[in-house]
This record gives sequence, structure tokens and C-alpha cells, in this order.
Amino acid sequence: MALVTAESLSSELEMFDIACRDDSVLDKMVEQCICSRIQADEMVLEWVAYSTTKNGLKLTMDTLEQFEHEVLNKRNKSKPSFRREEPHNRTRDIHSLQDLIKAEEEEENLLDSYSTPAKGSQKRPLTTPEHPRSKRSAAVLASPGLLLSPSSFSPSATPSQKYSQRGGKGEVAATFGAVQGTRWTGRKAPGSEIQLELLEGPENSLQHSYKYMFQRLRDVRNVLTEKIEELGESLKSHFNTEEFSPISLPAQDSITVLGQVCCDGNGKLNAQSVLLEAGPEQGGQQVPVDLSELREYSLFPGQVVVMEGMNTTGRKLVASKLYEGVPLPFYMPEVKKEMDEEPVNVLVACGPYTTSDNLTFDPLLDLISIILRDRPDVCLLLGPFVDSKHEQIEKAQVTETFEAIFSRCIESVVEGTKSVGCQLVFVPSQRDIHHHFIYPQPPFTLPDLSKDQAQRLTLVPDPCTLLIDGVTFGVTSTDILFHMSAEIISCGTGSDRFSRILKHMLTQRSYYPLYPPVEELNMDYEKFQSFGQMPLTPDILITPSELRYFIKDVNGCVCINPARLTKGQVGGTYGRLIIQRSTSEDGKRVSPCLTAQVVKI
Repeated sequence: MALVTAESLSSELEMFDIACRDDSVLDKMVEQCICSRIQADEMVLEWVAYSTTKNGLKLTMDTLEQFEHEVLNKRNKSKPSFRREEPHNRTRDIHSLQDLIKAEEEEENLLDSYSTPAKGSQKRPLTTPEHPRSKRSAAVLASPGLLLSPSSFSPSATPSQKYSQRGGKGEVAATFGAVQGTRWTGRKAPGSEIQLELLEGPENSLQHSYKYMFQRLRDVRNVLTEKIEELGESLKSHFNTEEFSPISLPAQDSITVLGQVCCDGNGKLNAQSVLLEAGPEQGGQQVPVDLSELREYSLFPGQVVVMEGMNTTGRKLVASKLYEGVPLPFYMPEVKKEMDEEPVNVLVACGPYTTSDNLTFDPLLDLISIILRDRPDVCLLLGPFVDSKHEQIEKAQVTETFEAIFSRCIESVVEGTKSVGCQLVFVPSQRDIHHHFIYPQPPFTLPDLSKDQAQRLTLVPDPCTLLIDGVTFGVTSTDILFHMSAEIISCGTGSDRFSRILKHMLTQRSYYPLYPPVEELNMDYEKFQSFGQMPLTPDILITPSELRYFIKDVNGCVCINPARLTKGQVGGTYGRLIIQRSTSEDGKRVSPCLTAQVVKI
């Protein structure tokens, strides 16, 4: 299935003379296409048919929700399943197995008959237990292009025509800061000393795999309770509020209550379905909330808030004031940096690193070429590297194990950037089919790396907080923007949706503040309490997403969504930043991000 984008939907709408300049409406349609598994043209046809029956209904957020309820949901329920049973489990006798082996041998002999090997040499050296392939001969083939040759992973791999014929290569898609005159090159000396480590140190970070899938509901409840109490204390001290009242106790005066926002059903949150659930100290009950008196609000399930209002009956809280949260302080290094130190060039890219129609890894090879050209100091590479949503992987059309594909992918990056000497950081994704499907996700394990290779590599968990030359980076490969954009509700806030989501992440002090999480996310709450929270407000927050790329300053934190390196069969984008820790003359904090760009691959 081709990836649906806002641009493709906009062009389809223009065919019917339907003008839509509201990005939020287009993003909502993209979300509906993904959830309903339909293409852009089919989506527009369904909308045209629906709006015609409703006397030319205009395209707005409200009418889209009505359209989803009346058309798309019924369509999904009535859609039959055409998945036929694959004959994987049928038994084979010895004769059928011998026939298969014979057919493969005949095919191999036929291929050999078309090759003309040079005299005294063989095109493919024979490997047997008595004559194993030497490591030296394997090292000869260690160029990125040879390691990622198409035939090595899939017998039917051909380069993507759409990707090779893409336009806008190297075009700057988004900018931040003073870009004019910027040199996008790293420090001149390869292997210059760059401080790169996990902020909380290896002993307090997720370093190894762990057992999961046996957590108890009581443990989940305890984690959520501690979150409510911890954020409640910070809200109380910051806004100088009095003691919190029990949430369901009838009172004739205005009261202040603490709780977690949740929905009154299994559907999506809306202004009429908001509940506030208190912690055990405030009674632990749920009360419906009337938001009609609030001039502005921005809420999502799992958000810890403090509300002022009236609850005369004990059955409904009429909110009059909302306190949403306070972000943590920024990192202040103990040792002052030398002012004459050069800035650090950081490159950020997020997978998939191959187009959806093949496994040739051409985009990854192009990214390696960009690294060789720009010579960044640090490369942050986020998964998926072996994408579980790739069509050929879903259909098992690969000739090697997933671990082997991943190892050769990483080896290509390491060997291909050896001359640059840059630091490489690899962040896993839950879409990496060969890795643990759990959040928080432990780092990759690469036991076959040499000592020289290991010195340049940093394997980190998802999520994590990195310290790069005195600048803190909050990094997560989980698409929290996409997940929260489908759940958040707001009124009169004035800011754009992405800024609101990012602000919620900072004020809730969490890399994944949404509760309950989306169905495709496998959450371990005890580990999430230890490794999924923000220890401080990062200087730079990296949140790659399927949604449109951006670079924003939110409460002093520079937030970048580099999007993905590929989008379906075409190229995507990557990000690059120039950072340098500095302070103003009066000692106030200055943003360490001098400039940043999102560039098309």
C-alpha cells in the first residue's frame, strides 16, 4: 500500500474543485486513510459521494468526524477478509522434498551456464567446512555498496524507479536559526574529541534486554498513581495552591482537584467525554468534567492536571480554571566550556532506510554519501533498520535472516563512514523486526564488532537522553506525535497542534505521556517509570514522525521532526544541526542550537 500524504490528498481534492487550505483537516484525512487502509483517491471519492448526499457538505474537522462515524467505520466493519490460508503447515513427504531440491539444483545449473568465469579463477569461491571463507577475503568486500547488494536480501530486488527519478535532491525543506553563511561541515580533524554519553550514565540507563509480558494491573496502577502524586506536588509548589480536595465530595464553594484526564468510553476523547480520575489520596474516583466555562484548554488521555471549579452534587465538576504542568529545568554543566571551541555538526536520520518496493537500501547508501561529503561530528541514526511493515518482509520474501540483514546494514554504515571518523549513535525502533517489541526498548546488541569499530559506536535505548558536548538531546524513535495528534482535544489555544503536543511532553516530563497507549505499542510500565521519563528539559528534542517535518522552539527547547528517510517509494528527509554550548554575559541560558535544517535526501 502506497503511503498517503497531505500533498496527494490535496491534489486529489483539487480534481473535484474542493479547496482545502487547513493543514489540520488534511492531517485528519491522512490519519483516516491510514486507519481505514485506503488510498488517497479512494478516500476523496468516498468523501465526494458522502458530501453530495448531504447537499454539498463543506470539508471541516467536524464534518470529517461525522464522515468517519457514518461511512468509514461501517465500511471497515463490513469489509470481508480476503486473506487466504498459506500452505505453510502442509506436510511434505520425502519425494516432494527431493523434487524441490532437484528443481533448485537445476535452476542453479542453468544460471551457471550463462556465466563465463575467467581462466584460473572462480566467480564465487566455494565454502566448505574443510575450506572456510577467510576473514581477509570477507574484508575485501566491505564497501557499503557491495554489502548491501540487492540480490543478497531478495531474489527479485530491482532499484526503485520512483526513488531514482525523484526531484528536489538536497533541497532545504525547513530551517531554524541563522542559516545564511553556515558551513555544514564538522571539525577538521577526524576523530576529534566529542563528549558523547548517556546523561544519567550507563548504570542508571537501560542497557540490557529484560523479561516482559507479565506485568500486573496493580503494578500499572501504582506507576500511574506515583505519576499523579509527583506531578501534583510540582504543580502545588509552582502555583502555590492549597491542599487538593476529594474529587467526588459535594461542595458549595470552589475547590481545587488533582487528577488524570481519561475518556468515558473506548472511543476518542472529546469535550463531552472528559473524565478526571483522582489518585488514591483524593478518593481514587472518576468524575465527569464540564469544560464549557474554560476559555482555552488542551487535553489528552493520561494528562495530569489541576483544575479549579464547582462540584455541588459530587457527580460533575464544572471547571473554571486549568493548570496543565511545569517543565523541568535545563541542563547546566558544572565545567564551563572554552569559548574558542568549534561548534559540533550533528546529522539526524530516521528509518526506514529502504523504499517500500524493494530492499536495495539505496537511500542508506545516499545518506552515507552525504556523511562523506559533509563530514558531521555525530550521526544519530534511528530505526527501523529492518522494517516490519515492509511488504517483502511481511511476505517473507527475503533470503537471509533479519539479524543478518541488520548486521550487514550496520557494517555498511560503519565501514562506509570510516574515513570521516564521526561518532555513530544507533537508536532502535519497535518496527525493527529483529529486535525486542517492547517500550522502553533496550539498545541493539552487536557482538561481532571490532575494537576500532566499537569506539565509534554508541548503542542507546528508546527513549534516551544524550549529552553531546555539553548539550542535552532527548531522543525517541516512537511516533508520539502521530499517536497524540489523534487523541488531543483543544479550544482557543492559538498555537499549532505540534507545538501543543511537544509542550505537553515537556510539562508532563515524559517521552510518552499518553495513557492508554495505542494498541501497536507494547508498554512495560515499571521500566517506563524508570527509563521513559525526562530527567530534565532537553536542549534539543528529536521526535521523528510520519507527519510533516518541522523545527520549532517550544519553551526554549528546540524540537525537530526530521520525518523519515523514505516515504513509500520516494525519498524523504533528514535533519542536521549546528550546536555549541554558551551562556550570555549576565549568566542566563542561551539556546545551544545555533542553526538547524531539514533537507530532502
